[in-house]
Parts: sequence; structure tokens; C-alpha cells
Amino acid sequence: MKRMLEGCRGFFNLTDEEKSMYNGKHVLDPIRCGSGFNASVDELYFWRDHLKVIVHPDFHSPNKPTGFSNVLQEYTKAVRDVVRGLLEGISENLGLESCYINRALDLESSLQILIANLYPPCPQPELAMGLPSHSDHGLLTMLIENGISGLQIQHKGKWVNVNAAPGAFLVNTGDHVEILSNGKYGSVLHRAVVNDKTTRMSISVSNGPSPETIVSPVQELLENGSCPAAYIGMKYKDYLELQQSNKLDGNSCLNRVRI
Repeated sequence: MKRMLEGCRGFFNLTDEEKSMYNGKHVLDPIRCGSGFNASVDELYFWRDHLKVIVHPDFHSPNKPTGFSNVLQEYTKAVRDVVRGLLEGISENLGLESCYINRALDLESSLQILIANLYPPCPQPELAMGLPSHSDHGLLTMLIENGISGLQIQHKGKWVNVNAAPGAFLVNTGDHVEILSNGKYGSVLHRAVVNDKTTRMSISVSNGPSPETIVSPVQELLENGSCPAAYIGMKYKDYLELQQSNKLDGNSCLNRVRI
């Protein structure tokens, strides 16, 4: 975890010219980076730099900094192993075979994306937002940070500060765990706030099904029609593109597939 944080810090320390070659536009571009100083609703501004890299099923990595690619590949492979174990537990908790989710969603070809976020000190944090309220696409998001707080989750209608323990993952359940479980697991609504004193960095790894997989409620959970499906099925890559639209916020994308 420490090496991954150091590697991402090294990337953000590259010159603007070095980083400009990764100014992708499409959500499925292999490598994208940019600054989040964009106007948003309520006169807030997104105050962050970010790096997004698709690392599975095909592995991609920036060429710099030196050694970053090796650290990235080792780290994200370890995260996939952890996620696989967690999903086996979720499958069993749903009354399914432990391998059900891994098999049904074709996780051998899963789409895994690393997102590194850098939140520099903001002179007017009350007028800015690191990331707006949103839920994650995919199954599980594994997050680490540099010890500076800024993550908030919505609990009982209120925003609550959450800090990742040193050397541990903070795990967010994503929209597609909610969909496949037919609401038995809920997707976590969260946001990132900024401060005026210290730079915060977080690294999240989104773990989803294969891009071509249509995700819908598990048939075995619908109890022969007595518990109707609460969500329609949608191909994962189509859902991801929909959620990344600037027109969506909060869990509005999840609401699009609710029945």
C-alpha cells in the first residue's frame, strides 16, 4: 500500500507536459488523467487531480514514474485476490454457492480500474468539493488513503466522516452488488470534501464484472416470483458510460434501472 501511494504521488509530481499525453476523453480509455477544477451545481468546484487506469482484463500503465508499472500490476493483482474472497463470502451470505458471483459475472475477464485522486489544499473549501455525492459502479471498491481525512458517507440522511485504518482497505459496496442481490446489499452513497491545510490522496480500485456482462438480480433470490425483481438488467459497460455522464449525480444512475 505504501509503495502504491508513493508511486501515485510520483505520477502527480510529473510535469504537465508529461501527464498531458494521458488526457483521455472516454470513460473506457485505458489511461486518463486531468484536473477537476470544473464548475458544478450550487456554485461548487471539483478540486482534485486524478489518474484513472484500466488494469484488467488488459493491463495498462503510464510509462512514468520509473517502476510505477510493476507496483501497479502487483498491487491490483493482490486487490483482485482480496475481492474474490469477499465476493465468495457475499455469495454464501445470499444463500448461493461461494463461487456463484465469480462465475456468473465472468470475473476472469472482470473490468478493474484504479483511480488515484489528489486533493491539494483549497483556499476556500466551503466553495469547493473534491468529489460530489455519488455511488460506485461495479461490485466492490477497495480504497486506501494517505492518512488525511476527507471521505464522507451518507448514513441516515446525514454525512459522516470515515477514515481508513492505516494499512487496511476501506470497502465500498457498489451499485452492481445492490442490483444482483436485488437490494439485499445496498450501494454506498459517498463524497470527498477538501480542506485548506493539507494535501489528501486516495487510491480506489473499482472491481466490476466483465464489460459485456448483463447484470440483473440473481434469479435464485426472486423466490419463484414472490419477490419480484427490483432492477432491470443492463450491460456493464453501458451502465458505466451512463454513470460517468455529467448529467448524473448521487445514485441517479442506479435509479435509472430500478423497476
